[in-house]
Amino acid sequence: MRPALIASLVALTALGACQSDGAGPSAGASAVPARETFITRQSGDSYYIAAEAAVDARIAARGIKPAKNVILFIGDGMGISTITAARIYAGQSAGEDGESHHLAMDSLPYSALSKTYSHNFQVADSAGTASAMVSGMKTLSGVLGVTSQVSYGNCATVAGNEADTLFELAARAGLATGLVTTTRITHATPASAYAKVPHRDWEADTNMRGASSDTCKDIARQLIEWREGSFDVVLGGGRAKFLPSDTPDPEYPDIKGERGDGRNLIAEWTAKSGSHRFIFDKAGFEVTNFASGDRIMGLFEPSHMQFELDRGADKAGEPHLADMTRAAITRLGQNPDGFVLMVEGGRIDHAHHGGNAIRALEDAMAFDAAVAAALEMTNADETLIIVTADHSHTLSIAGYPQRGNPILGLAVSGLGGEGGSTGIDGLPYTTLSYANGPGACRETGKDADGKPVYDCTREDLTGADTYAPDFRQPALVPLYSETHGGEDVAALASGPGANLMTGVIEQNEIYHIMARALGLVAAPAAD
Repeated sequence: MRPALIASLVALTALGACQSDGAGPSAGASAVPARETFITRQSGDSYYIAAEAAVDARIAARGIKPAKNVILFIGDGMGISTITAARIYAGQSAGEDGESHHLAMDSLPYSALSKTYSHNFQVADSAGTASAMVSGMKTLSGVLGVTSQVSYGNCATVAGNEADTLFELAARAGLATGLVTTTRITHATPASAYAKVPHRDWEADTNMRGASSDTCKDIARQLIEWREGSFDVVLGGGRAKFLPSDTPDPEYPDIKGERGDGRNLIAEWTAKSGSHRFIFDKAGFEVTNFASGDRIMGLFEPSHMQFELDRGADKAGEPHLADMTRAAITRLGQNPDGFVLMVEGGRIDHAHHGGNAIRALEDAMAFDAAVAAALEMTNADETLIIVTADHSHTLSIAGYPQRGNPILGLAVSGLGGEGGSTGIDGLPYTTLSYANGPGACRETGKDADGKPVYDCTREDLTGADTYAPDFRQPALVPLYSETHGGEDVAALASGPGANLMTGVIEQNEIYHIMARALGLVAAPAAD
């Protein structure tokens, strides 16, 4: 474990409880400017209307304080079992008691359970769930920025079914806007802030599967041609989606761009004005003046950024998620009218899909350090901070392990007695496991046709290094990729409007809490 990260996390957790009002660009309470309210294009959607009414009823009963700023933290795939395991892992990594350890996100005073189903899926994906949180209505899984009236993958059904996002309303009202992620900036969660597509995979024109680029724009192009102008800061991965297929990547010359239309969208970004900047490595990040008025795009990998466990091996270097969060808050805080920022810990999800708990927990810790940084830099009287997940995963914590048992280790029972910490087959098991995924089987070779041969019997983990970076936790159902989980996820909040984040809520109510706190939408008209 990296000691500097542990020390930073522990120190900032303590600061998070009070959200220091003496540090950062928005330090010190200030009056929240009066803002124009907007009627969104999706205001007639039934999901939107129901969520709007539910939040308005809570406002009528409890009141709401106006927010100058909103920061929406999304731990992609960070279900409650992931939060618990990350808390224990963080404490144990710091040489402390894991079970009683406190994460920065634990200090947020309000909490709710968020229901993550989409219009058509019981267990949803990131596209439909992120769209719910930033646009206020539930929609189809696999689509972005459009209502449930579209047909999946059908470009012709987009027109007339677009939804306005919180970021678009904020930009129209003169607020600063920003996106920070460890995934490609065109990936589902960050793309929900600006894209209108019937297929989440349309990240570059070459990904559009025959759809006409004359009638539908790919996601990378929509970011550059955003109808609200330009985001003030965009930090993440995904350079290849912006570069032509004959253009070498600036960090990896053997990797080329993915665009087939010949457009260099990074060059188009920097050509927008003398204040549009592009950076691609840690050195560029460190010399960038985020306290300026520049509009900054930082794309630090051709695809997703590195997992936190692997970030140090990147030769060109990548900034930590907490550092990107600090930079974004610094940049957005230059706007006296306020800001809206999304911060995604996107690779928590990817590690879970690989059945690789150690990388998921390392990324969850990095995500929590970003939350701690935001708590330190902002003022609780003017900044609404929400920490939630888009969906869960099938990660389980089980087996009656004794207090202090290594969370990534084999379960050592605190009960004793016959059987101890082995199954009825006499084999040990890990505390963490998945309901499905690649950890169910092991490839043992190839058959005569060159196809892989798998052994799906339960593996004897006696003596196994369960903390090895590539160790995969056991799984029940063999799948190439572990799936999402469908249970409710945590939604934690502090600051103006946080008092509305209680009980069991629909996921799309999160948008309405943020939009009402910012004063970007009005109360619904009385019947």
